[in-house]
Amino acid sequence: MLNIGCHLSASKGYLHMGKEAKSINANTFQFFTRNPRGGKAKDIDENDVKAFIEFAKENNFSQILAHAPYTLNPCSKDEHIREFALNTMADDLRRMEYTPYQLYNFHPGSHVGQGVEIGIDFIVKQLNTVLTPDMTTTVLLETMAGKGSEIGRSFEELKEILDGVKLDNKMGVCMDTCHIYDAGYDIVNDLDGVLDEFDRIIGLDRLCAIHMNDSKNPFESHKDRHEKIGEGSIGFDTMVKVINNPRLQGIPILLETPNELDGYAHEIEILRNAYKG
Repeated sequence: MLNIGCHLSASKGYLHMGKEAKSINANTFQFFTRNPRGGKAKDIDENDVKAFIEFAKENNFSQILAHAPYTLNPCSKDEHIREFALNTMADDLRRMEYTPYQLYNFHPGSHVGQGVEIGIDFIVKQLNTVLTPDMTTTVLLETMAGKGSEIGRSFEELKEILDGVKLDNKMGVCMDTCHIYDAGYDIVNDLDGVLDEFDRIIGLDRLCAIHMNDSKNPFESHKDRHEKIGEGSIGFDTMVKVINNPRLQGIPILLETPNELDGYAHEIEILRNAYKG
């Protein structure tokens, strides 16, 4: 089954997102836990959550993906920024338990000149503080394009974080097609080779979600600028290879392309038509 959806606004609640997703033939979706630039999260409406859980069950939704705000940087030089990241993630993970067994994705962060190893130590410290044995959410590290001092530009960097987390059974990875292509993983000419490398270093059992985005920039540009499906340097044919790859079946695929709802509907339609499962 092709589990595919897009990024939706959480402003009107879970049930509204579920119905919006269904209206464009999606069976999953992604949303920000709060304003992507930070701030206080909207209060949880328990009746809305219960209605959504029932709706998702009736409509065979796959896992949904909550995305941490972009301002969350657990490896900043600034202690106050790290404290904000810690408190925000801890609050997000408490709120995630209203919708059990879902996915929570975050950008590992930028070390801002401290060096990768110091940055990774800070990220690991935060994860070891906020993860708890009884939580049902799987926390995902996102693969990054490698712009500036971003951590997560290589599978090895993500592996190093995962190796330091005590409750590693609570962790996974979200692979972003634009990011890994911009980072230097040639999914256009050697998708299977990239998956082999991921499996060897991290393990494909850790791959829990895919952000499907074309790229505005050329291979290994380290730029991270998303493009509509089939309109960038990765191309439609590669996206078709991704959705039909036997090793990627069932993994939730989330579109983060520069679209409104009708644009997402079109992309979901053409991808579903190209799916051979």
